[in-house]
Amino acid sequence: MPCFNHSSPKCIPSTCRRKTPGPVPITEAQLKAAFKSFDVNKDGRLSIEELRKAFASLGAYIPGWRARRGLSVADGNGDGYVSDDELDDLVKYAMKYGYTI
Repeated sequence: MPCFNHSSPKCIPSTCRRKTPGPVPITEAQLKAAFKSFDVNKDGRLSIEELRKAFASLGAYIPGWRARRGLSVADGNGDGYVSDDELDDLVKYAMKYGYTI
């Protein structure tokens, strides 16, 4: 029977509580913000090197390879950068790999 008293965490049914502590899957908004934070020159685009650093910070096993794959998936206009308009495609690509925070 669910409890609707939101003032106490004891009201959360045991089926809804996290079973184990640990990493939490990253959301699309968090991932998008993480990628944007690696735009060090603030030109509104992510270079391959900025992508490599972003994937490394996310814990990618081979960040250079992951950055190249992400760029090939997201770079719709072929200019060699992921722009703000293309960032959603990069986020969708990266979401498939289950990064955590």
